[in-house]
Amino acid sequence: MANFKLKSGFKPEGDQPKAIKSLTDNLKRGLNFQTLLGVTGSGKTFTMANVIADTGRPALVISHNKTLAAQLYSEFKEFFPENAVEYFVSYYDYYQPEAYIPHTDIYIEKDSSINEDIDRLRLSATSSLLSREDCIIVASVSCIYGLGSPEEYGEMLLFVEVGEERPRDDIAKRLVSIHYERNDYDLKRSTFRVRGDTVEIFPAYMNTAYRIQQSGDKIEHIYEIDPLTGDILMSVNKIGIYPAKHFVTTPDKIEAAVRSIEGELASRLAELKSQNKLLEAQRLQSRTNYDIDMMREIGYCNGIENYSRHISGRQPGSKPCCLIELFN
Repeated sequence: MANFKLKSGFKPEGDQPKAIKSLTDNLKRGLNFQTLLGVTGSGKTFTMANVIADTGRPALVISHNKTLAAQLYSEFKEFFPENAVEYFVSYYDYYQPEAYIPHTDIYIEKDSSINEDIDRLRLSATSSLLSREDCIIVASVSCIYGLGSPEEYGEMLLFVEVGEERPRDDIAKRLVSIHYERNDYDLKRSTFRVRGDTVEIFPAYMNTAYRIQQSGDKIEHIYEIDPLTGDILMSVNKIGIYPAKHFVTTPDKIEAAVRSIEGELASRLAELKSQNKLLEAQRLQSRTNYDIDMMREIGYCNGIENYSRHISGRQPGSKPCCLIELFN
């Protein structure tokens, strides 16, 4: 049972105590569906905050738009300042899907603009869910869309501890394998840099960075630092670095996914050619082979979510993993 510490200058009044007790008791009895009714300003968010604190379970609060989600996120952050209150909405500021017009052979490439702050908050939400129990995730319907496998995301975690023997190059290779980029000049989100026996990492889901200092292969110090000034904020004994992207997997599983993709590609090409859609077949083959080359080379490609079924080994027609799976 998670320890949620509700901080508020108010106490439940009116019908709120009855609603809190009823909702909490029904949850503990295993009732799956309940509805809380109330006019605007009646304290429904405060009531649900009390239910979360009483039941001690991680909670997912889904809103129908980003604006209301942001408001709820702010309110729950105030109610639970010592717990992990996270924000999970779509990170696209602008999105134009790819399109192909066969009769003119025009291909319109996918174009999008990703909000870096929201991307960090999404990664922070998933890392918190995997590392602690006192989580409240405020989300839009983005939480039901496909996400990488939570098992593989957690398995790719890099642990580093003071006193352990670990070659600097081994740390760098592991960081690259979970999609961190080496940048020795500009330490920014999802990058790391190496300076002598010091490795500095800026996790994709944090506002601060880590500095690992070694003597030979032995890790002597780990500090949490300000990535802009380099000032030390605190000393820590052990850290875990989560992947910089949600769609991550091992090289062996990438190769298995590629074989599955190639099998589906062959089937689809045969179907298009039988319909004399040669331009469509050529475009599909060219694009898919390019994506396959990218996955084999760097373990990732733009639009990798389109291949999520193959990467996770799911059967055709089965539902993809999403944020909700991380609560199980």
